[in-house]
Amino acid sequence: MPAQSVRVDSWLWAVRVFKTRSAATAACRAGHVRVGGERAKAAQSVSPGDEVRVRIAGFDRVLEVKQLLTKRVSAPLASVAYVDHSPPLPAPEETAFVPRRDRGTGRPTKRDRREIEKLRGR
Repeated sequence: MPAQSVRVDSWLWAVRVFKTRSAATAACRAGHVRVGGERAKAAQSVSPGDEVRVRIAGFDRVLEVKQLLTKRVSAPLASVAYVDHSPPLPAPEETAFVPRRDRGTGRPTKRDRREIEKLRGR
């Protein structure tokens, strides 16, 4: 008889959103996981049709539960267990330009520091 509901931390780990179940539990404790718009505790149950929002690295992943999994499965099988409604990540050119110095060039000279300050608008 298949399960009617599964713990949210176990499901997130089983569909490979988090690398470990303890990481999924910690995300629930920190308030980064929402089920149906409400903050979810690790032991909260999810069932097919629920919307799970997970905040990872500053971006939200919006997942709709299609299939309940209690054991971790391969990536192709895990992708069948949910529908990803996440908005696309911003393109790298949309992020702010941050000038970087090459590694190993040493400390900036006075001339380099003046050019850096000019770039920063100071």
